[in-house]
Amino acid sequence: MACFFRRSVARQLAKVCGVSEDALIPLISAVPVSKKQASADLRVSVSCLLRGGAAAPDGDLHTRTQALANQIRRDSVVEDVVADRGVIHFRLNKLILAQKLLGQLQSEPDGFGVKSELLQHLQGGRTLVEFSSPNIAKKFHAGHLRSTIIGNFIANLKKALGKEVIRVNYLGDWGMQFGLLGAGFERFGSQEKLKTQPLEHLFEVYVQVNREAECDESVRSAAAGFYRRLVQREDQAMALWTQFREITVLEYKRIYQRLGVDFDHYSGESLHDGQTQSVLEELTAKRLLKTSEKGTGVVDLSGTGDMSSYATLVRSDGTSLYLTRDVAAALDRKQRFGFDEMIYVTDKTQTAHFQQLFHILAAMGHQWAERCRHVAFGLVQGMSTRRGEVVFLEDVLEEARSRMINNMTQSRTSKVLEDPEQTAERIGISALIIQDFRGPLMSDYKFDWDKVLQAQGDTGVFLQYTHARLCSLLRTHASETYSCCDVSPLTDSRSVSVLQHLLRYDEVLLQSADDLQPRHLVNFLMTLSHLVASAHRELPVKGSPAATAQARLCLFSSVRSVLASGMRILGITPVDKM
Repeated sequence: MACFFRRSVARQLAKVCGVSEDALIPLISAVPVSKKQASADLRVSVSCLLRGGAAAPDGDLHTRTQALANQIRRDSVVEDVVADRGVIHFRLNKLILAQKLLGQLQSEPDGFGVKSELLQHLQGGRTLVEFSSPNIAKKFHAGHLRSTIIGNFIANLKKALGKEVIRVNYLGDWGMQFGLLGAGFERFGSQEKLKTQPLEHLFEVYVQVNREAECDESVRSAAAGFYRRLVQREDQAMALWTQFREITVLEYKRIYQRLGVDFDHYSGESLHDGQTQSVLEELTAKRLLKTSEKGTGVVDLSGTGDMSSYATLVRSDGTSLYLTRDVAAALDRKQRFGFDEMIYVTDKTQTAHFQQLFHILAAMGHQWAERCRHVAFGLVQGMSTRRGEVVFLEDVLEEARSRMINNMTQSRTSKVLEDPEQTAERIGISALIIQDFRGPLMSDYKFDWDKVLQAQGDTGVFLQYTHARLCSLLRTHASETYSCCDVSPLTDSRSVSVLQHLLRYDEVLLQSADDLQPRHLVNFLMTLSHLVASAHRELPVKGSPAATAQARLCLFSSVRSVLASGMRILGITPVDKM
């Protein structure tokens, strides 16, 4: 509903500037709430008006700002217009602000923010997001966890904004590692352990065979032989590989479900290994693939033809590389899914790889390569459990749950819960996600369980506590009907601060969609939590006159709705008791 107020301001500005309202809408923003003093509600930068041709560059900026502010008419919605250092501030009628915002949140809570006209240009189309992408039989390290939760956020955000989203998990399920794994399993693998502890047993076999291969030529020879059998699609080798892959995918699905993540497709390098030959033939036909002095197949990326920068796609023995399979995968996905944009979520060490991938796709004449994007993230240091270094995703979930149960048991404010273990797990996962999303994704950070699970400060625990506390309040007054017919009790400073902050929700979603950084939404939800916590302390429902109680319940119900909506986009399942 912020769009109603932007439109009202744009209507007045348009009369003065002589440009369309639609051209002015993106330039008008909500003013961040100030703790020190009452602030205006909306603002526009005169510099932006000048750059957009919506104002003539007459005189200095201060004079031009004051002149424009003096020409803008006040009306029933815009009560005051103030010029201040190159910015025009607009104060809105607080009764109308409350009526419009709370009215929409009560009638259409799921559409609040996401259906704003600011975001209309983002609606429609198909987005493919590749994320998580662990390697079979190898460690599910902290980078895979980051990829999983960041990719899930991006997919959730795109879907909330009206995109059709395809979630792909591109497994590391091919290559020489499977020669080692197959040979190792034939030597000391156990079908019984594979059925009961598949991920742990495959990792155990992989570690052991690698150790033996370092000092035993016969093991290396057996591994090469097994991989050769795989490439030749020999029945027995393929049957074992298929078993490894299927049992691993089933186990990952079970664990992803605990995390609240799902995928539409489990893909992998194996799917595209057979397609690499056609890719190489196309590159050769287009005279892009050249043979280096070392006998490798390369593509010149220099742009000047001097091979000062190039990408290798074929080894000297004629076998393909990871990059070759990624080119094949991109072409196959475009044909199968017809995506409008494709987003890869991996750590920043792969930045150069994706630059090469997009360059090659563009050189092949695929204009859609411009709509492929790599979202890179930094490294996590020190993520471990009581058992030691993180090896499996489930280790992280178990650690988060057990630590949170311990914290809840010691807390004096914890409620009696129907399923304390599930609640603890959801809160623990929330804490992991918020810790990860607080800063720029590219930043490295040091992981600390004690900081992650703190109940105070800007943490996932505090966010869940705020939501649960509002749910408790609404349950206490469930027998009372409340509506937004009379919002006059909501003109106090605490209520107004909450309403002003809600005005920013669609802008925050737009910012998140532009740079695919979750920290904007995290900061918004944390500020909202602090504001509503203050309002809850100072604006009692119990003992207040009926009209006041109803209006406050309406406000608290609306905030709970926005908190829940934002948390779900982040990939957090809200809890209603804790």
